Amino acid sequence: MVLADKVAVVTGSGGAGCGRAIARRLARDGASLVASDINEDGGCETVRQIEAAGGRAAFFRADVRSETDMRALVEFAVRRFGGLTLLVNNASGGIHEPGGFFDHFAATLQIELFGTLYATRFAMEAIRRSGGGAIVNMSSISGLWHGRKKPVGFEAYDVAKCAVIRLTTTLAPLAEKEGVRVNCLAPGWIATEEVRTYWESLTLDQRLERGAPSKLLQPEEIADAVVRLATDESLCGRILVWWSEDSPTLIRWGDRGYGE
Repeated sequence: MVLADKVAVVTGSGGAGCGRAIARRLARDGASLVASDINEDGGCETVRQIEAAGGRAAFFRADVRSETDMRALVEFAVRRFGGLTLLVNNASGGIHEPGGFFDHFAATLQIELFGTLYATRFAMEAIRRSGGGAIVNMSSISGLWHGRKKPVGFEAYDVAKCAVIRLTTTLAPLAEKEGVRVNCLAPGWIATEEVRTYWESLTLDQRLERGAPSKLLQPEEIADAVVRLATDESLCGRILVWWSEDSPTLIRWGDRGYGE
């Protein structure tokens, strides 16, 4: 198994979407898995499913908005399974509060951006001590749009996901210095329950009008892409873009405008 003897942490893996799919896939490939979420029941269900399939897993409740929680999460993984070799920064939950343009920025950035920063900060040293490994950040195509032709999206979410992309490329030197490869997946629309329900409610004309894709990515497909970024040792600081209707493609290093 490609991840045998590895230890992985997946934040935001207590729901029924990408986090759980990623956690299950990593465990299936041999990793000892720490599922983490503020949803304790959901996180324990993720662990139950992994163990029922013959994998090794444990749950640790942690809020990515808290530096203290992120430190404790990493310490738990090291204590429980003897080290840490892979972190997937999957936790998400853009907060769309009523009010003015900037009212929801702080809360959303705290989850989407600073949660990734906090987890990365504490995981880096643990991964280095374990002999090296990888961090996979989850961004979105929403961080790539250079102006939207359709009036959709949430401003704070877009800003945060763009920042996660830049954070990833900035940390590319960690591969050589610390043995920690940081990469990022920027997917399109994913068939999580909320997105699928909305997408299925639209007619074909409404999808065109609102900029919705003609098909959705499946959480299991996202898990496959995460494994690619986690295990391909030639990749560091790279962004894998997956528009819902196309194949996943790496942005060329140094590309000044995502021209390819």
